[in-house]
This record gives sequence, structure tokens and C-alpha cells, in this order.
Amino acid sequence: MEATGRCERLAATSIAAAGISAAVINPRQARGFAEAMGRPAETDGMDAFVLARLAEAIEPEASATPDGDAAASRGVLARRRQPVEMLVSEGERLRMAPKALAKRIRAHVGRLGKEIGRTGSDLDGAIEDNAAFKASESLPRGVPGVGRALSRALLAELPELGEVTHRRPCALVGAAPFNRDSGQRSGRRGAWGGRAPARAALYMGALAATRHNPAIKEFYQRLLDAGKPKKVALVACMGRPLSILDALMRDRSIWRCPHALTP
Repeated sequence: MEATGRCERLAATSIAAAGISAAVINPRQARGFAEAMGRPAETDGMDAFVLARLAEAIEPEASATPDGDAAASRGVLARRRQPVEMLVSEGERLRMAPKALAKRIRAHVGRLGKEIGRTGSDLDGAIEDNAAFKASESLPRGVPGVGRALSRALLAELPELGEVTHRRPCALVGAAPFNRDSGQRSGRRGAWGGRAPARAALYMGALAATRHNPAIKEFYQRLLDAGKPKKVALVACMGRPLSILDALMRDRSIWRCPHALTP
């Protein structure tokens, strides 16, 4: 099935609960496959036919489906992001609002702050009640630059962490550069797509890691010394903590900084 703005999650979890593997794919992949088949039209019947042929041709891997508790935590986390985004927007409006509206905007800002606090408490409770989720959240927190927001965002938005190859998580969050080469021409690499909430949290985590994580700070400086633009180097650093977290989740081990190890 296609990913349809989270509407597919109930179907995917219900199918998985029935013991049937489900693969959730990027709609762009399905549309490209349909156009390659010479079927640009879009109807429910045509989409179902294209998805069936796509599944038969490429045999996609089953998507990782969170259990009920993890899905509930993901829902609470998604809900917390919504008032946070509204709070940022209201803050920008308040800066330019006339006096007649400023009071109402401040009141709304206060209500949003209370809602953020309540959803934060709900998320804390959901994690405390789920022993597996609580244990999984504690592992990433030991990595310098990985705080509570990042660890929770990755656990909720990237349930495949620790169960896929080391390059796959980067592609899932849209931090993996893709080649654009043809013949003797070497085009610029570009990263796109992926899961935006996880990518946004990972970007901020990578920014903190370039300052506080010795291994990633050294890698970041090495890229800058090689002439890479700062934004390119920072996106490259997004993959480093993700690879570290993937290994920690796979081995269920704690972080040990290489710089702190004696030879």
C-alpha cells in the first residue's frame, strides 16, 4: 500500500496484527512505476492494479509495524508537534499584530503552552507504562548530542532502527545522497524525501553533536577542511549518529566514545 499521510497506519497495523506482511511504499515510487508501464491515469482500480504489479515485480520488504503501545506513543508525539508548530506560527504573528489582536494571540499562546505540557506528560506516561519502549529510549540518550526529543522522535518515526542495514536508515529519513551520474558526467549528489519529522529532529541532533560529540565533531571538521560547505557537512553528519544509534539498537548496547578508550 501507499503511504497516504498517516491514513495508511491503521490498515497496516491491522493487517500486521492478522499475521499478514504489509509493505508501505512511497507514493512517488508507485507513480513512477505506473508511468513506466504506460498507465498515467489515476483511478482506484488502476492504482490497485499498479500496486499489485509493483509488488510482484520488485517484491518490497515488509515494513516494520509498531505494536499498539508504540503506535499510541507515536500518536502522542505527533500530537505534541502540532501545538509546537502552532506556537511558532503564533509567535511570528504576535510580532506584527496590532494591539487589538495581540491580547488574543497571547491568550492563545498560553493555551498552546498548556497543551504542550499536557501532551508531554501523556508521552512520559506512555513510555513509563511500556517497558520495552522505555528500555529502547534509554539507549540513544547515552550518545552525546542525542536528547530526549531526538530519541523519542526516532523511536516513534523510525521503528526499523536496529533491524535494517546501516545505510537504510539514512534513506528512510531522507539524509542519504543519491548519485546523478551519466556517462562521463558526474552530477551533484542530492538527498530528498524520507520521513520529515524524524529528519527535522535528526538535523537538530546532528547540529548539537558537531559541538558536543567528539567523534562527530572531528568528522564534521574534517569535511570542512576538505572544502565541503557547512550545510553539506552537517547533512553528512546526520548519518553518523543514525548509524551509531542503529548499531546500539541492534546490539542493545550502550555508547562508548572511541576517544575515551585506552589503546
